[in-house]
Amino acid sequence: MKRLTWPSWMPIDPYILALIATVGLAALLPARGAAADVASGASTAAVAFLFFLYGARLSTREAMDGLRHWRLHVTVLACTFIVFPLLGLAARGLVPVLLPQNLFEGLLFLTLVPSTIQSSIAFTSIARGNVPAAICAGSFSSLAGIVLTPLLAAGLLGNSGGGFSADSLVKIVLQLLVPFLAGQLLRRWVGGFITRHKKILGYVDRGSILLVVYTAFSEGMVQGIWHQVSAVRLAGLLVVEAVLLAIMLAVTWYGAKALGFNRADRVAIQFAGSKKSLASGLPMASVLFGAHASLAVLPLMLFHQMQLMVCAVIAKRRSRDADDTAPPEVTAPAEGRVEETRTAVGTATRSG
Repeated sequence: MKRLTWPSWMPIDPYILALIATVGLAALLPARGAAADVASGASTAAVAFLFFLYGARLSTREAMDGLRHWRLHVTVLACTFIVFPLLGLAARGLVPVLLPQNLFEGLLFLTLVPSTIQSSIAFTSIARGNVPAAICAGSFSSLAGIVLTPLLAAGLLGNSGGGFSADSLVKIVLQLLVPFLAGQLLRRWVGGFITRHKKILGYVDRGSILLVVYTAFSEGMVQGIWHQVSAVRLAGLLVVEAVLLAIMLAVTWYGAKALGFNRADRVAIQFAGSKKSLASGLPMASVLFGAHASLAVLPLMLFHQMQLMVCAVIAKRRSRDADDTAPPEVTAPAEGRVEETRTAVGTATRSG
């Protein structure tokens, strides 16, 4: 029998539907009492294992080679942790006319989160960009975000961010950085196994995010904070995020051109410097915001879906642009590009 596949015309990836279903489950059956403690512990363990897999997948040699391209990585880090937060701070002028204070804090937290890894790689590959640079840029951003995101949250959000402290930084380091380094150390022995079973282990990526979403939104339901947000406010948030994404896509593309990067590097900078990681942002928000984490991650979840849909279109266009400038003998078959684009959003969504 022919295996069922998700229709290529459907703009929403099935995993995004799973995220929405998880939010619905948390609304109908939130974890309470002992069940909440079990869910919280399980989500912490799942995220730690997720970052262990990240560490085991990244070749140390690739990481060291990537250090030589320091200008590109500095550019991506500047977009992620300087330009993005500045735009987030500028959105303060929309409070309370367009955004309520709680959604603004979630939007500002979104701008502090590190870049993605797998989606940056997937879209850079489709657009014929510098894939090794995208691998290293996404990994370096995730590692830097373990320290920079909570520090920036402490400085820009203050006490409203859920009470940043040295203890919260230690928790984030133990949950994210330590497992990543353990994966790097054990890669020699487990790397081959992970490569052979990457499809099965991909469910760990997605499952861990679903578990963290359920835990965060369950806590929000128990606290009763969802009555603070209306449909009109959510619509306003989507408009603000669409403008934010458009600005960052333009800044990363034309800014990289102004800095003298070639086309392949500009592609990597655009896709690594304009996106935010759901996988990294969710556990950080649960630590930094506590009971208010569900509202804090709502802007990130919406931005995550938006960036995947928009970047899939851009990657396809960049691929056609590469064909127009490439010699005929190195032009890739059209059917291969269609299949790559068809699976782009699904591949990119797996690790946020």
